[in-house]
Amino acid sequence: MAAQRHQSRRGRAQSSGQRAPSQRQLRVGEELRHALSRILARGDLHDPVLSDLSLTVTEVRISPDLKNATAFVVPLGGGDSAEALAALNRASAFLRGQLGREVHLRHMPRLSFQADSSFDEAQKINALLHNPRVSRDVGQDTNGPESTNPDSSGPDSSAPDNGDEDDGR
Repeated sequence: MAAQRHQSRRGRAQSSGQRAPSQRQLRVGEELRHALSRILARGDLHDPVLSDLSLTVTEVRISPDLKNATAFVVPLGGGDSAEALAALNRASAFLRGQLGREVHLRHMPRLSFQADSSFDEAQKINALLHNPRVSRDVGQDTNGPESTNPDSSGPDSSAPDNGDEDDGR
């Protein structure tokens, strides 16, 4: 019985490659995301780059030991994300202290910031799906080659198909 449990755990870990976050990681990450959003919205930061910049915190990922957190941010209005990320990483110690006042954890994780590219990826996929060549192929796969004419019920097996159809002219 123990060998089976060990085998199934080992097989799962090898097949997935990466562990799924635990419920605690998800809860702590979401709590940190909300608190970080409130702190950034208040504008308590004295960095000139961050003082007039609106940021969206899209996700906070926590390491399994809850010691490191990566916050994914996007500047609203498509501003310069590299400059904002550098300023946020400079202010990470201050933000960590502010988070410690709002979120009650035994140990506050170290913060790092990264640009969230998921919106860019979604935009690329959307553009690909609206490409005429792709939409033509997708439309053909969903309708099938026989169902292009909704009035026809398929080829008539009793009449020979010589390509000369009488259209009444």
